[in-house]
Amino acid sequence: MSLMNNDAVTVQPKLQLITLDVNGEQYDVVTEPRRTLVDVLRHELRLTGTHVGCEHGICGACTVLVDDAPVRACLMFAAQAEGARIRTVESLGSGSGGELSDLQRAFSEHHALQCGFCTPGFLMLAEGFLTERPEATKEEIREVVAANLCRCTGYQTIVEAIDGCATARRRARAQTCSQTCAQTRAQTCAQPCDSKEH
Repeated sequence: MSLMNNDAVTVQPKLQLITLDVNGEQYDVVTEPRRTLVDVLRHELRLTGTHVGCEHGICGACTVLVDDAPVRACLMFAAQAEGARIRTVESLGSGSGGELSDLQRAFSEHHALQCGFCTPGFLMLAEGFLTERPEATKEEIREVVAANLCRCTGYQTIVEAIDGCATARRRARAQTCSQTCAQTRAQTCAQPCDSKEH
């Protein structure tokens, strides 16, 4: 007679409720503590623009922004992102109208994508970098994009696209600043005053 119990033991995974702020919307998610952010984004929230590549943090296909900083979503537990602002590639376009962001347009205009698998990761890496360093040089951009892998484009067109977008953003910012300064001077000087300074 055997004293061992041969019945299968079923272990229920431990679940937890987390709230994630993704692309400006709040999501309550019941998940296992060990689930990565990329898995929760793709499988629970159905935001499939964030791709899964190497699952070791090397390729960058899963790059998202967490509090405006690029993060490898395959290396972060979803629970670690609770309380942070998460942005995925879906946040870049206008959504309902299908209009591309300036960065997405730059990628298209400079032919900075071919198969497209790595593109979401590059877009989010670039968006985070340009937010932090709007005056980035082409050399700085080249150094940053080396953090992600692309097997199709050879990187040059990606660098050109990011630099083109950065240049256009700087130009737009300078134009806005000069218009604002001109309006401020006009409003100040439109008031009758005795000052000889202007």
